[in-house]
Amino acid sequence: MVKRRKFSAEFKARVALEALTGAQTMAELSAKHGVHPNMIAQWKRRVQEGLPDLFSRKVSSGEDAKEAEIKELHAKIGQLIVEKDFLSRAFGR
Repeated sequence: MVKRRKFSAEFKARVALEALTGAQTMAELSAKHGVHPNMIAQWKRRVQEGLPDLFSRKVSSGEDAKEAEIKELHAKIGQLIVEKDFLSRAFGR
């Protein structure tokens, strides 16, 4: 029984971009990377279908996560400042 090979996302993207450039034929890319031409065609199609979404998004989810983390850190800083002021008044410094 033959096990399925798994390819990393980086490998798929690199091969799909090579297919999009058109510098080599599918058969050449297949021989170069050891992947069936139909698989390369599927990866190429997925890249072509996904490109419009890449440019249509206003804010990526990564930026949303960063903004949430920044808000959380600002809240923590405010809490620590209040605690520091309270303790400095309590000990008369």
